[in-house]
Amino acid sequence: MRTRMRTRFTSSVVTLALLSTVGFAQADHHGAPEKLGTVSFGTSCSSAVQPQFNRAVALMHSFQFASAIEAFHTILGSDPSCSMAYWGIALSDWGNPFASGLKSQAQLDAGLKAVEQGRGLPPKTERELAYLEAVAHLYTDSATVDQRSRKVAYESAMAAVSAAYPADTEAAIFYALAVSAAADPADKTYARQLKAGEILDRLYVQYPDHPGLAHYIIHTYDVPPLAARAAGAAQHYSEIAPSTPHALHMPSHTFTRVGDWQASIDANVSSAAAARNAGQPADELHASDYLEYAYLQTAQDNASRRVVESADQIFCASIRRYRLVERAGRWRPTLRGRRYLLDTIWNGGIGPTLQSSSRCKVRSLTPRP
Repeated sequence: MRTRMRTRFTSSVVTLALLSTVGFAQADHHGAPEKLGTVSFGTSCSSAVQPQFNRAVALMHSFQFASAIEAFHTILGSDPSCSMAYWGIALSDWGNPFASGLKSQAQLDAGLKAVEQGRGLPPKTERELAYLEAVAHLYTDSATVDQRSRKVAYESAMAAVSAAYPADTEAAIFYALAVSAAADPADKTYARQLKAGEILDRLYVQYPDHPGLAHYIIHTYDVPPLAARAAGAAQHYSEIAPSTPHALHMPSHTFTRVGDWQASIDANVSSAAAARNAGQPADELHASDYLEYAYLQTAQDNASRRVVESADQIFCASIRRYRLVERAGRWRPTLRGRRYLLDTIWNGGIGPTLQSSSRCKVRSLTPRP
C-alpha cells in the first residue's frame, strides 16, 4: 500500500527551483574545489570562454538552471559574439524537461527572447544554427501550438542534429533526453525510455564522468520495471557532480524504485543539507519528500514527522523570500497528506497525531537577500 501512495512534487516546485537556485562558485561552501563532472562541448566561441561554456553545460546537465543561465551571461560578457550562449540560456529557461504541467508564460517569454537574441548574431556555424533552431521549437507559436507538439518538434530537430553530426556526443545526449522526456506515462511498453536508454547506456561506457549521462539514465529508467538498469548510474552520479544538491538526490529515485531504503535515506540527508547550504529550498523540499517516504518504508515514524515539520519551516522561509505563496504551497499535500493518511491507518482510524500548520506568518512578501 505504501508504495502506491508515492507522489511527486508538482510543477510549482520546479518553478521555485528555477527561481531560487543559487549558482555555485568555483569552490563549494566548505572551500573544496567545485566538481560538476566532465563535459566537452565544442563551439566557435573564443577559446578563452570554452572552459566556462563546458561548466555552464555541466550545470545544465545537473538541472542547475539558474546557475547555468548566470554562467552563460558571464560568457556573453567576455565574448558577445558567442551566440551558442543564447542556446544555453533558452534551453535552461525551459527547466526540468521531466516536470509535469505547462511551462509558465514567463518561462516561454524568456526562452523565446533568448532564441531571438541568438538569431540576431547569428550563429557562426551550421551546427550551432541547428542547435538554436532546435530549441526554438519549444517556444515558437506557444499561443497556438500545444506544449506536447512543441516538445515532439524539438525532439525531431535534435534527432536531425544528432544524425547530421554523429561525432557530436552532446547532440546525442540532448536527443536522448528529448526522447525520454516526451515518454507517455500510459505506455507500459516503455518504448521511448528503452530507445533513449540505448543511446545513453552506450555513451556512458565511453564517458563515465559525464554528468548528463548518469543523470538521464536515472530519469529514463525511473519506473520499477526498468529501475535496475540505472543501478550503476545511481551509484556513481553523486560522485560525478557532488557540488550540486540535485546530483546527490537523484540516485534516490533508483533506490526508491528498487526498495533500497537506507541508500535513499543517506542520499537525501546529504542532498537536503547541501541544498540548505546552497540556498536552494526547492531542492531541499524535494529531497525531504523522498526522505520522508524512505523513513516511512522503514517504520521510522518519529524521523518522518521531523522531516514534515522541518519541511514546513523550509516552505515558510521560502515563500517569504520568493513570493510564491500559492504556487509553492501546493507541494505540501505530498508530505503532509501522506503523513495524515498513514497516521490515520496506524492509529486505528482515530485520525492524525501530527499537528497541522496550514498557514505561514508572512509579514512581507518582499524578496530578501
